[in-house]
Amino acid sequence: QVQLVESGGGLVQPGGSLRLSCAASGIRFSINAMGWYRQAPGKQRELVATITSGGSTNYADSVKGRFTISRDNAKNTVFLQMNSLKPEDTAVYYCNVATVVGLGYWGQGTQVTVSS
Repeated sequence: QVQLVESGGGLVQPGGSLRLSCAASGIRFSINAMGWYRQAPGKQRELVATITSGGSTNYADSVKGRFTISRDNAKNTVFLQMNSLKPEDTAVYYCNVATVVGLGYWGQGTQVTVSS
């Protein structure tokens, strides 16, 4: 059974930091890219950041310089360090895993709220 277990969301003040984690298990095939997406109320889900098995990263322009994605290939875990958080970063953050055979999986989502 495939499981993507996310953690690290919560309530933080503007300018604060949070670190999200997502551990994947039960996936039969090798993992290629891992990433984070987010969905704010009334908006479509959007890409935040992705990282390949080789360490190549891609970020949305809105988070460049503030967020850092990393991964532990041995543990099939991806992290998102979020600094200098803004109210517009408030959303449900979803972990995504893409395998080398084209199958993709989503986590259940974790709420991030940036508010004073």
